[in-house]
Amino acid sequence: MTPWRADPALYGRSVVLGHSDTCEDAVVEQLKTILENRLDYMRKDGEDYLDAAQNARIVRTAERYYRIMYRGSTESWNLRDRHMFDTLQNLMDARGPKAKAVVWAHNSHIGNAAATAMGWQGEFNIGELCRTAYRDEAALIGFGTDRGTVAAADDWGGRMQIKRVLPSRPDSFERVFRQTGIARSLTDLRDPKHGEVRELLSKPRLERAIGVVYRPETEINSHYFEAVLSEQFDAYVWFEETRAITPLPAPRPKGVPDTYPFGV
Repeated sequence: MTPWRADPALYGRSVVLGHSDTCEDAVVEQLKTILENRLDYMRKDGEDYLDAAQNARIVRTAERYYRIMYRGSTESWNLRDRHMFDTLQNLMDARGPKAKAVVWAHNSHIGNAAATAMGWQGEFNIGELCRTAYRDEAALIGFGTDRGTVAAADDWGGRMQIKRVLPSRPDSFERVFRQTGIARSLTDLRDPKHGEVRELLSKPRLERAIGVVYRPETEINSHYFEAVLSEQFDAYVWFEETRAITPLPAPRPKGVPDTYPFGV
């Protein structure tokens, strides 16, 4: 798949249009070879084997993803989040039966999709898969804000900008939290003493999702979706006003190529 590394979406389009042969058999064979020799590899270096096997899985999933992304958003979304969940399970298995993990992702991936418009239209996410697999051992924690700034782009692959986040809509969960007058809070929705709050948050309302892309001019269509927050999350972190992140300096680690991290 090297010829398409600069824009891998072109690979999928080329295959779908019949202009190129699929790489599916080759990437599956590569992964199969690594897994068949895992005992030998692990005896030499377990960490290197884990890295190599996971990279091979990424290539296999990416090959499928760039082919199916032209068929529809639901199938490609589900493939991505299934890969996230499989990666989590592989890491947990590698660390042993007492392993614990923290997964940091956008609300739309972390919250239980079954309690949102995403799930109602056939999409699932890593949060829903964790809830099914780990039940109460998984804690799904969401974050929300009313206004502030965010580092985002106009489009996928676009230039990062610091954008002003519009105040939340009156018919949204964010507005419910704003109206409490509490600037910062952590609400444990599992706690029995929060039954009244949980009841308030059990009615379907709009919820805002801001990710890599933020389009305030079309916010209602681009970033709001319906959800039941009390079923989507186990806890909710609220900041009435937030500021865009400031990227940390990332000098190249000693001894790695100057294409880091893309060439490693």
